[in-house]
Amino acid sequence: MNITNFFDIDKSLLEFDKKALDAAESRFKKIDDVTEYCQLKVLSAFIENNVSEAAMSGSTGYGYDDRGRDTLDKVMAKCMGAEDALVRHSFASGTHTLSVALFGVLRPNDKVICLTGRPYDTITGVFGIDSKTDGSLADFGVEYSQVELLNDGTPNIEGIKSALSGNRYKMAYIQRSRGYSLRPSLTVDMIEKIIKAVREVSPDVIVMVDNCYGEFVEKKEPCDVGADLVAGSLIKNPGGGIAPTGGYIAGRHDLIEKCAARMTCAGVGREIGATLGHSRELYLGLFSAPHVVGEALKTAVYAAALFEMLGFEVTPASDENRGDIIQCVTLKTAEGLIAFCQGMQSGAPVDSFVVPEPWDMPGYTDPVIMAAGAFTLGASIELSADGPLREPYAAWMQGGLNFHSARAGVLLAANQMMKNGAIKF
Repeated sequence: MNITNFFDIDKSLLEFDKKALDAAESRFKKIDDVTEYCQLKVLSAFIENNVSEAAMSGSTGYGYDDRGRDTLDKVMAKCMGAEDALVRHSFASGTHTLSVALFGVLRPNDKVICLTGRPYDTITGVFGIDSKTDGSLADFGVEYSQVELLNDGTPNIEGIKSALSGNRYKMAYIQRSRGYSLRPSLTVDMIEKIIKAVREVSPDVIVMVDNCYGEFVEKKEPCDVGADLVAGSLIKNPGGGIAPTGGYIAGRHDLIEKCAARMTCAGVGREIGATLGHSRELYLGLFSAPHVVGEALKTAVYAAALFEMLGFEVTPASDENRGDIIQCVTLKTAEGLIAFCQGMQSGAPVDSFVVPEPWDMPGYTDPVIMAAGAFTLGASIELSADGPLREPYAAWMQGGLNFHSARAGVLLAANQMMKNGAIKF
């Protein structure tokens, strides 16, 4: 076993490792099928849009007539099953990208309803859910409401219909990933069911999907099944571990134009914005994304199988269909969560010597611990794990640029838990 040549892993844990690999084998084959499909889809989009060396040269100043920037928008639109797209290194985070899309489309006195319960921590300030945060949508007079999930964490289809019927909502918002919750992430099939329910009672409402962590996990994307707008981060799935920063918005052309006006300024929109030499990284990242997402999915399935066998509750289960790359492991205690993250950090290619500790991270309501030894800071397409120190003391793990090193990181996380007494045989 190659891993023992480089890392001191408890022998009893290695027995579980072998069983987990065997259990994951059939699921790996399904992941490979999706990866191949998505990789060919991306290749086709590059070829169809005549991507050239010149497209990657970049621009400065105002960035007028940057053909590489405009071509990348077309490539991303094709990959996302959308009419149009904006791909920019200047989006500072996924939340920033979502914020630009929301502010681009919504106006004072508009109403937006989230169909998937309370959204994750960092976006609540954008909506102004708990208070009229300075600069939030609520501060600008946009009214927010939400449809609670069912007891099993799935969308309440009848509740969605009831909430939308007779109400003049401008936008229906869907969060594909789970955030810091134990509810299931949404598959594209489930997103399609939600959209069909929306169209039955409110055909003109704009359906927006927070697509973070979900790109290239399945053969279809939300726009393929009727979403009007999607957005995500380039330091997650679609950046392939190569994009150093940025985000994308894709969807209907008229909505993308509105988002572009918010992204820069009214009257100018997408016509400006220098790429500053980042184009090559964004192109290469997008091209690499399907394969890297496949590696991250294998890591998640393997981790689920391993920790199932070690007696922990995991979601999704190792044999369950997935809507994103996130794997949640309920570690039962604060000590278990801390040991998990510290062990995973020790297997990182960058900052492996750092010992993560919980801290009061901006935008979160509880102290958060993060294992994130990444080439790009905060890049959750690279192997990372984090979680707030609150019940049920769960780690939300994601990423893995390649399965072989990511598997080592997962094993080291379990190994550290054994050393700290959080895993006992």
